[in-house]
Amino acid sequence: MTFVVIDNCIKCKYTDCVEVCPVDAFHEGPNFLVIDPDECIDCTLCEPECPINAIYPEDDVPAGQEAFVALNADLAKGWPVITERKDAPADAKDWEGKPDKLKLLQR
Repeated sequence: MTFVVIDNCIKCKYTDCVEVCPVDAFHEGPNFLVIDPDECIDCTLCEPECPINAIYPEDDVPAGQEAFVALNADLAKGWPVITERKDAPADAKDWEGKPDKLKLLQR
């Protein structure tokens, strides 16, 4: 099993999670993070670090978010690895908890 980043991360992109990942499984896009399922070792360290609850075990992805399992795998192939925390976007708080952000994802 792997962990998956879901749509709540879109436009929030907090990076607290990347510093605790022992295998550098996080990849960074313009306004979203993803987890590479081939690198993730299911250590559970990242999930509690996410301040907006955007990381879930693959088997526990919330209803309606299932497409993010494949999306994480696909985007991780082309996006660079991120291993150090960065400041969140200035308007991140404005986007927390907003529904249906998939249409805002920048690839």
